[in-house]
Amino acid sequence: MKNILKDLKRTDHKRYLGGLDIFRYIGPGLLVTVGFIDPGNWASNFAAGSEFGYALLWVVTLSTIMLIVLQHNVAHLGIVTGLCLSEAATKYTPGWVSKPILATAVLASVSTSLAEILGGAIALQMLFDIPIVWGAVLTAAFVLVMLFTNSYKRIERFIIGFVSLIGLSFIYELFLIDVDWPAATRGWVVPSFPEGSMLVVMSVLGAVVMPHNLFLHSEVIQSHEYNKRDDASIRRVLKYELFDTMLSMLVGWAINSAMILLAASTFFQEGVQVEELQQAKSLLEPLLGSGAAIVFALALLMAGVSSTLTSGMAAGSIFAGIFGESYHIKDSHSQVGVVLSLGLALLIIFFIGDPFKGLLISQMVLSIQLPFTVFLQVSLTSSRRVMGPYANSRWSACVLYAIAGIVTVLNLMLLFSALW
Repeated sequence: MKNILKDLKRTDHKRYLGGLDIFRYIGPGLLVTVGFIDPGNWASNFAAGSEFGYALLWVVTLSTIMLIVLQHNVAHLGIVTGLCLSEAATKYTPGWVSKPILATAVLASVSTSLAEILGGAIALQMLFDIPIVWGAVLTAAFVLVMLFTNSYKRIERFIIGFVSLIGLSFIYELFLIDVDWPAATRGWVVPSFPEGSMLVVMSVLGAVVMPHNLFLHSEVIQSHEYNKRDDASIRRVLKYELFDTMLSMLVGWAINSAMILLAASTFFQEGVQVEELQQAKSLLEPLLGSGAAIVFALALLMAGVSSTLTSGMAAGSIFAGIFGESYHIKDSHSQVGVVLSLGLALLIIFFIGDPFKGLLISQMVLSIQLPFTVFLQVSLTSSRRVMGPYANSRWSACVLYAIAGIVTVLNLMLLFSALW
């Protein structure tokens, strides 16, 4: 009888652990989420809400849907092949195809780092009145030290947690202001292009669906070496990874939407156009009182530092992948990628006259590079030579190519609006 009871307890314990298995696979998606609640997103969202009210909420919805599909797809690549996107491109595509695309991806990572470092610099100016240029130097130097010493791993969870709490404070604040929910609902689902909105549309799109995050997600997930397990284990990982991606991306959708709602319900209603992030600190005052400015600046600083870390890691991954290697900070190619991204971004900052405008343009650059990365990714994940039995179905491939097509069309619209 005692043995039977022991067996029953052991069985119940296994079932309990099985129910919690899903939490073992949550993490890569949350790390990627930090990338799209970064300073570039703050600038794009506040510009969208203050200039066009609720009209551009649909861009966040569309971007998040595309993001879930793309991030889930690129995670499949890492799980099944044990290669990140950059490594797979180098291994399975001709050099005349992969090298130019990966080179533009490195440049996109520079644009990303530019936005992240600028965010940290703006926060330091708000906190300590440090000039933007010197704030950028301090931010870049701090991140480089953390990356090259691997010390970021010790505080990464705290940074993600802090940024998440600030994001949740934006959502909570929605209950303290008067939001026009019918107008917001229309904005979420009805596409519109108000006059003069294309730069902001592309900035919001580029701020959510970011090329470097596709490379980063595949790098983080492949480091677990799931491909070395049996078929049943791989399929289980693929199933749980979808939950991780969907949960993380929906959190990002809520936070980005909340920023636009707050800007639309305050600045747009008052006819005030946000031209610098320092203005937006007043959004937290109803929730946090006189300490709002400090908390806002600290949140921006944490967002800038944490997203600069992920941007640097992504650049290292892309550059190392060109040489058929995975990311490792002790590897010289990974080091060159990190320094190249952060160094060039810092150099550009010295010549930027309007930091807020620089944030918007940097996000637009990301959206311009995005179709190249997406077409590359889909061609790899649709290949049975690369993915074997896990290759995209025809339906999945059509959806993924349609996403790349939508981004391409939006880019063409931006080009035409700039020329005429």
